[in-house]
Amino acid sequence: MLAIFKKEIHQFFSSITGYVAIILFLLANGLFLFVFSDTNLLDAGYANLDPLFELAPLIFLLLIPAITMRSFSEEFKSGTMELLSTKPLTGWQIVLGKYWACALIVLISLIPTFIYYIAVSQLAAQPGAMDTGGIAGSYIGLLLLGSTFTAIGIWASSITSNAVVAFLVSVFTCYIFYTGFDALSKLPVLAGGFDYYLQMAGISFHYNSISRGVIDSRDIIYFFSVIGFMLYLTKVSLQRRIWQA
Repeated sequence: MLAIFKKEIHQFFSSITGYVAIILFLLANGLFLFVFSDTNLLDAGYANLDPLFELAPLIFLLLIPAITMRSFSEEFKSGTMELLSTKPLTGWQIVLGKYWACALIVLISLIPTFIYYIAVSQLAAQPGAMDTGGIAGSYIGLLLLGSTFTAIGIWASSITSNAVVAFLVSVFTCYIFYTGFDALSKLPVLAGGFDYYLQMAGISFHYNSISRGVIDSRDIIYFFSVIGFMLYLTKVSLQRRIWQA
């Protein structure tokens, strides 16, 4: 598993694509937070990072599929998946090696955003008076969200040898998980109780809960359950494709 992990990290950063993806993520956040008038933190009148935690999930919808789309699709396309399957590795070791590598890349893309926290904290009327606990909870929520999107992206890459198709499937699935259930819950025909449970099935419900600074075990269990389920589907898809080959 460690060998696969190192291979994925090296492969991602050995080309300009990896650097461009992370730079674009940071650039997009920077433009929305400090340049564009509708979301400009400097014009908001109070020191917080709420716009970051509202915008980052939407940017993640494009960034993470771009990171994960080649994980398995390139292996299938180049024919190296058959070679990899002959190594003394279990299906879980292959899946987890690629998953943790992509999750680490997502974490690396998040680390520079701490600069935003430092900048806003220093620009506040009372430097250092920001709600550090709430921001820490929001970062935990964003990390769990990114980890979940990564698991979905890994699964999407395991079902096709076309990286572009994997990207599109990942974007669509992440979007459905993030906003689809919430949108369905607002249908009048579902009002009266079932709408609440439908909301709970979506990622945004649990992400927004954690982003308020409240770390609820139910939200943590939800994220880990979705991650585990998607990784299980990835393992099943991987075994089926190897068997068919």
